[in-house]
Amino acid sequence: MIIALDAMGGDLAPQAIIEGALDAVNNSSDDLKIILVGDQEKINSFVESTLPKQISIHHASEIVTMDDDGSKVFKSKPDSSIVQGLKLVKENHANAFISAGHTGAVMATSLFLLGRIPHVKRPCLGVYIKTQTGGKILCDVGANPDANPAQLLQFGIMASVYLDHVEGVNKPQIGLINIGEEPTKGSELYKDAYKLFKNELPNFIGNVESRNLFDCKANVLVCDGFVGNILIKFAEGWINTFSNLIKNKINDKITYKIGAGLIKPALEEIKNQYDYEEHGGTPLLGVNGIVIVSHGSSTPKAIMNSIFVAQESIKQNLIQDISRGIDEHLGVIN
Repeated sequence: MIIALDAMGGDLAPQAIIEGALDAVNNSSDDLKIILVGDQEKINSFVESTLPKQISIHHASEIVTMDDDGSKVFKSKPDSSIVQGLKLVKENHANAFISAGHTGAVMATSLFLLGRIPHVKRPCLGVYIKTQTGGKILCDVGANPDANPAQLLQFGIMASVYLDHVEGVNKPQIGLINIGEEPTKGSELYKDAYKLFKNELPNFIGNVESRNLFDCKANVLVCDGFVGNILIKFAEGWINTFSNLIKNKINDKITYKIGAGLIKPALEEIKNQYDYEEHGGTPLLGVNGIVIVSHGSSTPKAIMNSIFVAQESIKQNLIQDISRGIDEHLGVIN
């Protein structure tokens, strides 16, 4: 199993990427090989000793920044780590590609080089969320600000296959994010999507309001990318704000500090449960190849876990089974 890893993508690149790759080969029970894709001189400057035989470097002289237009990276920066890494997958030199870099560039270049799984209208991006009732995936979170009911249906199908195959969630239930639980609530898009989901998916449980995202029965939460992106960014901002409020209050009084010491283990356990580092990245669903998008602030631990997600996606034949799931509903999608 060979995985191409964007060594130049992410806030902590290349050091966190290199360390994550080293941790992965040291902790994997599979025959794992990793190709670090990026500027060889810069990569070597962060390598403390000789890389193990399982890790090699594929030189790419250009770096994609957040100021680059993602849709133009394939032509404007053909020797970038994103383009070169995806070419390795395209040419069968690697089984998967992982990047914590420019998501738009990864999406556009993946579509150009790898194409879509047959009959997939639009690829989508999901975020895996751990909750008290088990793992959930929110999809789409930004790849498709506009979508139609058939595309939302495909998002739900692809995310369900991912949860079942990679995360081990047996027969995931699907919910449609809306402003109310009633079938008549929401825009025409969501009312039409409700009818389509109900007719096509036996595991569809209905609409889910945002206040119930974490404790509802649905494992797959479907929405267009505009709604999903707002939800996930609001959640990230609120978590940071809430954490800072707690820290400030603890510093106000000595009695608070004493109490904080008593509940610290519980707080740490909760933090670890919802920490994105514990899971790593998620696949770009619908692309005809394993492409994992990781958090921009990925640490070595997050990169290592992204590699493990890629491994599981390959072993569980994710692409082939998504294709079969899509084909079962061609009558309404076409």
